[in-house]
Amino acid sequence: MTDRHHFPLESAAALGPSPGSLAADVFTHGTLSLEFYAPHGVDEQRTHTRDELYVIASGSGWFKNGDVRHRFATGDALFVPAGIDHRFEDFSDDFGTWVMFYGPAGGESGA
Repeated sequence: MTDRHHFPLESAAALGPSPGSLAADVFTHGTLSLEFYAPHGVDEQRTHTRDELYVIASGSGWFKNGDVRHRFATGDALFVPAGIDHRFEDFSDDFGTWVMFYGPAGGESGA
């Protein structure tokens, strides 16, 4: 993507995973990293060192966030603090999500 201010879903979904990653790198600015993640069949991601926010672009399923499991659907936002085990489960074939990592390793402090 050449425009650093507009990130069309269709363009992000067409990128495919970046080398050594499960997601496509879309944009970075300071500590913010924007990625697009669309696993097929099984979510194989591991725990991350930074806080992250998902915004579901398409599809539905279940999200395991630590010891809690939530249903999710298009348009939902999901927050995961740094260091918490999480993954998408039983998701639809059209599942895709924006992923935003931000802040320092270990996460930000907050309520």
